[in-house]
Amino acid sequence: MSQFQFQTVGNIISGLGSIQQLGSILKQHRFNKVLLVTDQGMIDHHLHQPILHIFNATGTEFSIFSDVVADPPEEVILNAVDEAKRLHIDAVIGFGGGSSLDVAKIIAVLAHPNQTQTISELYGVNQAQSPRLPLILVPTTAGTGSEVTPISIVTTGKTTKTGIVSPVLYADTAILDATFTQGLPAHITAATGIDAMVHAIEAYTSKLKKNFYSDLLAKQALDLLNQNLKLVLEQPQNLEARQKMLLGSMLAGQAFANAPVGAVHALAYPLGGHYHLSHGHTNAIVLVETLKFNAPQAKKYYAELMQWIDPYSKGNTDGLCDLFIDHMERHVSQSGLSLKLNELGVQESDLEMLANDAMQQTRLLQNNPRALSYADALSIYQAIYH
Repeated sequence: MSQFQFQTVGNIISGLGSIQQLGSILKQHRFNKVLLVTDQGMIDHHLHQPILHIFNATGTEFSIFSDVVADPPEEVILNAVDEAKRLHIDAVIGFGGGSSLDVAKIIAVLAHPNQTQTISELYGVNQAQSPRLPLILVPTTAGTGSEVTPISIVTTGKTTKTGIVSPVLYADTAILDATFTQGLPAHITAATGIDAMVHAIEAYTSKLKKNFYSDLLAKQALDLLNQNLKLVLEQPQNLEARQKMLLGSMLAGQAFANAPVGAVHALAYPLGGHYHLSHGHTNAIVLVETLKFNAPQAKKYYAELMQWIDPYSKGNTDGLCDLFIDHMERHVSQSGLSLKLNELGVQESDLEMLANDAMQQTRLLQNNPRALSYADALSIYQAIYH
């Protein structure tokens, strides 16, 4: 058994109604002023009200930053950091989807009074350094797993995304309470659920850091997600299934935080950057063709995953691999998401640009089980064009 290192969030609280435990955390630490980081949709739908009640019940002074947008640009993050510094914030709570959690992580680093780094100095792997402010993350989608990853993704140009990857970004506490996910539109539930499945699959096939622990988490995550995604789409008010989805998303996040993702994400990022499609949606679009591309090197792993999620599945490695790809294709096709690029505003003349952009994702491509060339990337985009 090869050596490995595994890191994750030190305190994870999971269960329906578990947000109430935030009160005891606030009482224990007695923060002077907390910044709640979220987006305007959370405010408009009053999803943040239970947290405000806890602030009031514990006498916690707070401020709200609700300008987070999908694929957050540097400008939004820096505005939040300036506000946090002006208000002398001493703790950060991220509440929302992956973008809100990612922004909260960066604020916690840059708003610390003793932090000397600028945002540009955080980009890359292991560049972000301590100190940071106390950080609590509360996801409202079962998808990104951002609450347990040391990763934040920032839009650094008109179409480019850059990652900040550092153990400093691991939160102090993650709270998983599916009551916050029950009002999600079906397309968001579907896209984020498939996103979480991709995290589990790519962690299980990760080339460089796949390990015993990440494998256990990835398999358990995929099992939970596979069992419950169709169920929550058919029964949106099924909170037990939604809690299992949230747990599966978190386990997948733990897995890929330690065994990083590969070509699915590398091919998805340019679609999100250029066409402002959600991250989960773009992962769904490229997933099946990327699985087919990876199969020559990853079929053993795909076969193992097929037998894990369906112990009654039969066949040799090649057959089980094909069954797995077919199974994931059914999930994607049943999601209700548009899956052809020509239906999403992509011009056929754009495909070469997308392939070029995908090849810039070297941080991700090095983890892929099969080497991906420009010609391979272009071929995948062409296969999903119409």
